[in-house]
Amino acid sequence: MVLRRDGDGVIAIGQPAHAWVSGQLARAWGNAHFDELEPREEVCLAAEQHDIGMAAWDAEPELNPDTGFPQSFLEMDVGRHLALWSRAPLLARSQSRYAALLVSLHGTTLYAMRDLDREPPDVAAAIRDYFAAQAGFQEELLATLRDDPRYAEHAAPAAVERNRRLMSAWDGISLALCLARFPWTLRDVPAASDERVDVTVTEVGEAVVVDPWPFASTRLTVRCDGRRLDGTFDDEAEMRRALDRAAWTTLEFELVAPA
Repeated sequence: MVLRRDGDGVIAIGQPAHAWVSGQLARAWGNAHFDELEPREEVCLAAEQHDIGMAAWDAEPELNPDTGFPQSFLEMDVGRHLALWSRAPLLARSQSRYAALLVSLHGTTLYAMRDLDREPPDVAAAIRDYFAAQAGFQEELLATLRDDPRYAEHAAPAAVERNRRLMSAWDGISLALCLARFPWTLRDVPAASDERVDVTVTEVGEAVVVDPWPFASTRLTVRCDGRRLDGTFDDEAEMRRALDRAAWTTLEFELVAPA
């Protein structure tokens, strides 16, 4: 669950809804300075399905007793988070091997940002087990993709690394939009001719400026659904009932190139 502050309440955005924004960004990606996606459909699918493991949990979120709101993905217990992220590539594999590979790589990329020496021993051990399991899963998928003439070139290390980095960029831009956290800078985003650039997302008035501009059109509007929760809750069942009854709101974000 992504929670966007809204006055005294929050707009609860499901993780798959946030991922859908990532998918919309992916489908609009590419211009003279940013290469087109390859393989396009599989990469776009991975972007919009990368949080598929969170879907069932988001349908019945747990209460954070400290905030009185549904628990956000930033507050989730590591053990539960690892379980959901371990499930995501398996679910994605039912749609596409290549998408499943990118979903798995996205999860390990996020956990690679943690300093395991600073984690409690049991948490560090669980994360290392997760890395080992995902490494085996990734290699198994890569072996089948390398043997498939349709995917062999896209399974090369450089191609996979490019798409892994793009996944991180779309995820970051989407989170900046959904959380209204600006400015947000994405590092080492693949551009044209194997170049990597930093992309900054900044709110300017009613629009969001993306610099440098990576999309095919000169302006881009993306959207997702959320539900507004007013007030806080002491009881998890009550919170869930309130969330089920909460008013829907469509969040639209207008992205523009720098002046």
